[in-house]
Order: sequence, then structure tokens, then C-alpha cells
Amino acid sequence: MSSTLCGRLHRIFRTTTTQTTTSRLKKATTISKPKKSKPVAAVPALPTTSKDENPEALVKRFKKQTDKAHFRSRHRNYEAAVRSLAAAGEFSGIEDILEHQKKYDNVTDERFVVRLISLYGQAGMLDHARKLFDEMPQLNCGRTVMSFNALLSACVNSKKYDKIGELLHEIPEKLSITLDVVSYNTVIKAFCDADSPESALAVIDQMEKDGLKPNLISFNTLFDAFYKKSRLSDADKVWEMMQSNGTVPDVRSYNPKLRALVADKRVSEAVKLIEEMETKGVKPDAFSINALIKGFCRDENLEEAKRWYGELAKNDCGRNKLTNKVTLSLLLPFVCDKGDIDFAFKLCKEAIAQRSLVDAANMQRVVDLLVLGLKGEEAKELVKLGKESKHYALKLPIDE
Repeated sequence: MSSTLCGRLHRIFRTTTTQTTTSRLKKATTISKPKKSKPVAAVPALPTTSKDENPEALVKRFKKQTDKAHFRSRHRNYEAAVRSLAAAGEFSGIEDILEHQKKYDNVTDERFVVRLISLYGQAGMLDHARKLFDEMPQLNCGRTVMSFNALLSACVNSKKYDKIGELLHEIPEKLSITLDVVSYNTVIKAFCDADSPESALAVIDQMEKDGLKPNLISFNTLFDAFYKKSRLSDADKVWEMMQSNGTVPDVRSYNPKLRALVADKRVSEAVKLIEEMETKGVKPDAFSINALIKGFCRDENLEEAKRWYGELAKNDCGRNKLTNKVTLSLLLPFVCDKGDIDFAFKLCKEAIAQRSLVDAANMQRVVDLLVLGLKGEEAKELVKLGKESKHYALKLPIDE
């Protein structure tokens, strides 16, 4: 690993393209210590324990379970526990269970240590991630670009983007680590998250100068950043770069553009983009369709909103519970506003059948509208289905 390469990347982090970008980076890296009462993870805690189990009991139980080799082999077990503890603000508990792992032979496997570094990063505990990285030689575990990349990702997850420049300047040359595409993609992600996609573009240029080819993840990260800022013309330049690079776009390349077009009230162009995707063999997913449904609901175009809801089933892309919930949350209130009570009834039944939880108030509204529309039997059926699902305590508005 040459000092020149890391020096270049270090300078990119130190000197961004504009003074505004520099101030944004500083602002993005200044975060307060998470309060105990607030979760630091954006993703809801996974069901690792019962509702009544306190964090202390969780830590004790988890440490006992890790004595089993098969339990230690499952990353999901660790991720779930760390998310639960982070959501409760129990960072000492996270340190306890992860430090406990050093007693096992697994700690000599770099992949196992990478998992622990990543978990510290997900909890926003960058100092602990760095400490573990530095301790790897004493744990008889070699350090390669894989563990270094995990440390870079921990910086991103902790929102301490300024530390990435320091790591790039300090570690690769010292440990003879050669950066790979994952390293560069992590740097690109950091700049995009820090609201500086221009600097991320500079990293793309650096990759190519150093003989590495940007991949699909590189470009998709840039698309997401530019389209979120409604910078469509800059995103178009990235498409040109992608084409010159010979990288084939996937559905994740198109979805940010679809959302940006809809946000810019250019729904007809979004529809044409869906058609272009299909022509090029890229299958739209639920996120693609939801973007159009959102646009047609905003434009109060009931027929088109219903038509594209039908495309979800036709394209077999509406089975995910989360995306179904998003779809129904968009569509159900709009359909009720438009008075299409039969379709609203259908949506409610599908939501219950697919176990896609939607706002109970919206579903109760459908029950009320069914009764007002003299569709008492349908209202009773929906109340019954809601009760059987154990998720909806729906009530008839009048005694029958």
C-alpha cells in the first residue's frame, strides 16, 4: 500500500470541493451522546427477548447462550441483542456481551472479529470498535483489508465521518493493507451521508486513477444521494459515467430517480421510466410501484392508483410485509376519500390476509363507511376478520 494513495484520500477528506461542504461535514460529525431513553438505532429492536426481560437479564442470558458454538455462528443472534440493548441505551451491556466473546477460539478468526467491530459500529460505539481492531494481534487474529473495511463502516454507522480520513492516513501504510473497492465504496457512502456527494464523485475519480473499477454499489450510492437532493442533472452525469464504465444498472439504480420524478410532480415521466426499465430487462419492485402510487394519490387519480396497485400482484413484487404496509398506508385513506368503499374493503381484507399491519383508524373508517353505505354484512365480516387476526379491535358504529 503506497503512502501516495492514502495521502490522496486523506486530502479528499480534509479538503472538500467547497467551503459549504466542509461546514456540512463538520456539522454531520458533531453528534451528542445518545440519551438513555432514546434509541440510537433507526431500525426497531428485534424480538430477542420477552417484553418483561430487563437488559441485565438479557446480557446474562446472552452470555450463557454464547457458550454454544452453533449460537455463536449466527450473526442474527448478536445483531438482535445489540439492537435491543442500544434501543434501551444500555451501552455498557453491549460492551459486556461483546468483550465476553474474546474468551472463545472464534476470536482468532478475522470474520468473527469483523462481526464484533461491525456491531460496535451499529451501536455508535466507534471507540470500542477501534480498540478491538487494535487488539487483534494480541488475540492472535490477523488484520487485513476486511477488518479495516469493517472499521471504516463503523465510522459511517457512528456518523463520525471525520475519523475516516484519519484512519486512511494512519493504518493502510502502517499495516501494508491495500484498499479494495469495498474500502472506496465506504468512503463514498460516508461523503454521501455527510451531504457531500460532490466529494464522493472525487473518490470515484481516485478509484479509477488507482486502477480500481467502480461497481454497481458505487453508482447506486451516488444516485441515492443526488436524487434525494433533487439534483437530477448531476445524477444524469452519474448515469453517463455508469454507461462509460460498462456497469449495468439494476432496480436500485432506477428507484431513486422514480421517487425524484414523482416528488418533482413529473409522474408521467416516472411511468415512462418504468417502461424503460422493463424494456431493458429490469423488473420493477414494490418500491418502484409505490413511487407511482404515491404520485397518483397526490394527483387524485384514483383509476391510475388502482391500476398500479394491480401491477404489484401482476409483477409478483408485493409480498414483502413492509412494502405492503407502505402501499396500503398510501392507498387506503385516498380510496376512502374518493368514496370507493368496495375497493377499500378489498384492501382491508388483503391487508389482514397478508398480515401487513396498517393504521387501525383507517380500517375502522372503512367499517364505518361500509355501514353508512348499507353494506352491513361486509362491515361485520371485516370486524370478524380483524378480531381473528388479533391485531384489530374493530367495532360496528351501531348495534344491529
